[in-house]
Amino acid sequence: MSATPGQAEGRPLRSDAANNKERVLVAAAAAIRRQGLKVPIAEIAAAAGVGVGTVYRHYPSRADLIDALSARSYQLVLEHARAAATSQCAATEAITDFLEQTIAARNDLILPLHSGPVSFDPRTVALRTEISDLLEQVLQRGRADGTIRPDIGAIDLIITGAMLAQPLANTPNWDQLARRQVAIFMSGISSTETKPLPGRRPERKDLETGFEQAKQA
Repeated sequence: MSATPGQAEGRPLRSDAANNKERVLVAAAAAIRRQGLKVPIAEIAAAAGVGVGTVYRHYPSRADLIDALSARSYQLVLEHARAAATSQCAATEAITDFLEQTIAARNDLILPLHSGPVSFDPRTVALRTEISDLLEQVLQRGRADGTIRPDIGAIDLIITGAMLAQPLANTPNWDQLARRQVAIFMSGISSTETKPLPGRRPERKDLETGFEQAKQA
């Protein structure tokens, strides 16, 4: 991602510039969720209350802006995964909190599973790895205390979170409905549910393979 001159020299952004940058990211995330990756930059600038020049000052190209949104999204998910992994609550409660935080942050998530860009930048891959590893730690706690069935993996949580963060069209009260689905999902992963799940447990390499195929298409 290209850096602005001030960032390249290691100087922190002024508070007004930092606020403008964040407003641009918030507006861009909302616009892309509505209209896709090709939404006009002028529309993003107007929604952020800044000029087009301000957008390009922070993000010289559309690719730079999209990369920033993707990085911001992964950082949000990583924070939620860390909170779950370090939580002193039961694993089931920590997983519920993770999924509910994903629902709450849905408007800020521009990720491959949300039709966002696919990146194989080593830093991005490292973020994806850390997120799945942290969630696996939470699941392992649940397996160890007998509250979570053994055939559930971190990618199951990630896929479920991605689906819940995409409101269905023409569906009112999505927050309430999504949280209902969380409760149903949590009941399904309980160790008291013994009916075998269809197919094999998905792994992180399965997602990476899918990302690679999407990148090449």
